Amino acid sequence: MAAARGQFSSRFGFIMAAAGSAVGLGNVWGFPTNTAENGGGAFVLLYFVLAFVLAYPALMAELVIGRHTRSNMVGALSEIAGSNRARTVGKFTGLYAVLIASLILSFYSIVAGWMIAHLAEPVATALGCDGAARWLVESSASRSLFFTLLFALATIWVISRGVEKGIEKWSSRLMPSLLLLLGALIVYVLLQDGAADGLALYLNPDFSQITNPTIMVEAMGQAFFSLSLGVGTMLIYGSYISKQENLPQLGAIVTVVDTGIAFMAGLLIIPAMFVAQNNGVEIFSNGDLVAGPGLIFQTLPALFDTMGGTGQFIGFAFFALMTIAALTSSISMLEVPVAYTVENHNQPRPKAAWLIGGAIFAISTLIVLGGDAAFGFVVDLTTKYSQPLLGIVLCLFAGWVMHRNKVLEEIKQGMEQAEQTLFWKIWPGYVRYVCPLLIAVTFINSLRA
Repeated sequence: MAAARGQFSSRFGFIMAAAGSAVGLGNVWGFPTNTAENGGGAFVLLYFVLAFVLAYPALMAELVIGRHTRSNMVGALSEIAGSNRARTVGKFTGLYAVLIASLILSFYSIVAGWMIAHLAEPVATALGCDGAARWLVESSASRSLFFTLLFALATIWVISRGVEKGIEKWSSRLMPSLLLLLGALIVYVLLQDGAADGLALYLNPDFSQITNPTIMVEAMGQAFFSLSLGVGTMLIYGSYISKQENLPQLGAIVTVVDTGIAFMAGLLIIPAMFVAQNNGVEIFSNGDLVAGPGLIFQTLPALFDTMGGTGQFIGFAFFALMTIAALTSSISMLEVPVAYTVENHNQPRPKAAWLIGGAIFAISTLIVLGGDAAFGFVVDLTTKYSQPLLGIVLCLFAGWVMHRNKVLEEIKQGMEQAEQTLFWKIWPGYVRYVCPLLIAVTFINSLRA
């Protein structure tokens, strides 16, 4: 059964795949701009603490359920349910997670397409194709649809290849490339005039802000969502892990890698913003630092323009970094509906990947044609409302529905002395009570914002 459905061939492969799922566009632009807007170093400190007191326990819930059931989100939650009512809730939750993962990928592919377009712009400029260069960076439905399709084809192709030859192989190639690009860009930016001001904002915590409820909620949300939790991606990846692997240790490594890359992204983006300001680029809008799409597609490209020929190369490297980050995350999102279709409806993986990928591209097309209103609606529905609720249900299933002895036996598969560890003394009660409560608090406060 396990061999037929695929399995990661190595610990390194799983770590790269799981980290790739977690390290996406939200980490590269979301974490740095959240940091800049919420107390600088104080936000960074809270983020690291909450990543381990909230996100890590929730990640473990998904990994334990996934490896125990060797199934997708729908099958896994149905299997561990002890009653017909719990089974119904589990099936509905799984199907809703499949839908939400698909919708997230539908808008994520659009943004990733913009990254590819900006990646191509320095090449077009260097070749003297000024008209093409303008088309690549100006907003238009034709540009969005073309590059969304290009990105969708790449994602579908990787998933159609399977777990070992697709997900693991390409994650193991893309993630080291991402780290090399990120490291090189950090070194370059930190050597520029103005970078020290950004570094000071980033690394010097204002401890008076540590207890600020708004900052705490923002840091909690960033910690939870940066690990790609809630829609079953980590549950499915957990189902592909060997029984001999130490799950708590693997979960901790993924958390460290993810938070470490988020921290590195901050070392790049925030100093780069102040380098841009030093070069005459406006980085404040209505008194706040520019964030999100405005930062990525306006402020930083304006910085690259001030660097002449070097700026074209740096811009190319930056958008290559963003494209890689997008692809490693999109792979895991497409795997959610594909795994369900393959396992619950007995469809060949390549067929399922191309059919589902095509359907998601059709949704992307509707979003592009619907404009900002449609885009904003899908983003809010999935990330603001649905992911927190799905995260709560997953914690409840791990803490209350799945029998405690089965949880322990699963963890002991790769950690024989699990009962004597600090992890086992804390985690079961923590995932039962604390995690659902903290996620609920984050959700309620996000609705008030």
